[in-house]
Amino acid sequence: MPRKTKLEKDFEKDFMDELNERLPGGIMLKGNSAMRQGIPDRIFLHGPHWASLEIKRDSTSRTQPNQPWYVERLNDMSYAAIVTPDNYHEVIDEIQSAFGA
Repeated sequence: MPRKTKLEKDFEKDFMDELNERLPGGIMLKGNSAMRQGIPDRIFLHGPHWASLEIKRDSTSRTQPNQPWYVERLNDMSYAAIVTPDNYHEVIDEIQSAFGA
């Protein structure tokens, strides 16, 4: 029987719960893709640091045009990534490292 993939909203909640557990006191904001197509859909604020995060339900989910470009550009400024169930522990480790936690 094939593995059932979680809905994106369910995976996103699990990811945010673990991120908040490992970096307590942060604030997660939802972006507005109508303002600029391709901007990642979440920003995580923690002290003087921020991470821009595009949450995908799985590693085969389609990205919107410009999303990889914005993720690369925002990663050069602070930290940004496309997050999937396959890489989310690694992303949280990278955020902790980038934030000096």
